[in-house]
Amino acid sequence: MKISDVKAFEVLDSRGFPTVEAVVWIGDRHVGSAIVPAGASKGSHEAFEMRDGGRRWMGRGVRKAVDNVNTVIRKALIGVEAEHVDDILLGLDDSGNKSKLGANAVLAVSLAAARAAANYKGVPLYRYIQGLTGAKPVIPTPMVNMISGGHHAAWNLDFQDLLIIPLKAENFSQALEDVGLVYHSLKKTLSERGYSTLLADEGGFSPRCRSHEEAFQLLLASIEEPGFKPGHDIGLALDVAATHLYSGGFYNIHLENLRLSPGEMVDYITQLCGRYPVVSVEDGCSEDDWDGWRVLTRRLGGRVQLLGDDLFTTDVKRIRKGVEEGVANSVLIKPNQVGTLRETLEALKYCSEVGYTPVVSARSGDTEDSFISDLAVGAGVAQIKIGSIARSERTSKYNRLLRIEDELSGAAKYLGGKALRLSGDLVG
Repeated sequence: MKISDVKAFEVLDSRGFPTVEAVVWIGDRHVGSAIVPAGASKGSHEAFEMRDGGRRWMGRGVRKAVDNVNTVIRKALIGVEAEHVDDILLGLDDSGNKSKLGANAVLAVSLAAARAAANYKGVPLYRYIQGLTGAKPVIPTPMVNMISGGHHAAWNLDFQDLLIIPLKAENFSQALEDVGLVYHSLKKTLSERGYSTLLADEGGFSPRCRSHEEAFQLLLASIEEPGFKPGHDIGLALDVAATHLYSGGFYNIHLENLRLSPGEMVDYITQLCGRYPVVSVEDGCSEDDWDGWRVLTRRLGGRVQLLGDDLFTTDVKRIRKGVEEGVANSVLIKPNQVGTLRETLEALKYCSEVGYTPVVSARSGDTEDSFISDLAVGAGVAQIKIGSIARSERTSKYNRLLRIEDELSGAAKYLGGKALRLSGDLVG
């Protein structure tokens, strides 16, 4: 199962900016390809995404990263066994943050090599990943974007996303139908009340609300209109993305003209979780506000899934620090934050060891590549955050999960609301 060739291209992501696609061959017939996503709301501890700078593509070209694949990486991988690809990649870029070759270059090759290996073995990608992890396959519960703000929607809201989680569906296809009913109800509600129904980066709506509570109320009305009970059938999730609200020791909620200390920010989030059926909060404090995170975890960690994204950046070292500091209870998993499949699986393994709940996630600038769907199933990850159910870079991943669910025909568990951290306390 030796690599015979490697090639990369510059292609486009869902925001119309360049990204890297890599193709890996094993022998003459077995091919795998992968396209890497890009985030708009990025933590400072993420692996380095290499961009060209200059005037071309407003500095966002990726020809340097592509060239690194077609020269340095290609030369090092030809003739190497596929299972050793990530070892070679990590040896080629020992910078610690992938700044030599670019995480976008490294990850594209890492994921493409995994696909090529799956094709060589004649198994679906999720089965190949299952072979690496030893996990039992799981069809993940979706956490779905409904209303967007922050970097994803030109700052119509300070919070980045309001999302829903179907809690009572018995399988993934039913969960997606429940989500669809709420999504189209929300579109109708927004239109009837004179709000914009334009879509943000991840396919959620981007109404210009007078307050964050108004956005919550719009979403609750749209859950109730199809006959669902908020907090019972459908839970709410909140992505605060607080790192981008934090400056000079304070959190700035511009929409409501608030300047909050870390303690006051925790109070603010706690009050929202008390007034609305919020079952998951992502990045409720800034990436390096460890004191704020400790207070948030003491206040909410026993009853709400506290999800670290910028806080952890899919990095075992930062997750370990979080465990030692006693902060959060769940980890967002994004392969491009670390740069290889191996490191992603190591983060998932560590989450399992320490009892933190992982949630596999897409990025706001994503592509038609559905790798993370197979990753979640093959690694036994019970939650996935893809975006909304509109825009093809999102639906490609949902559609892949629908196909996998049909293919496995009940051989993989679907946990629904029980997939959430402390689900017994949250959803009964």
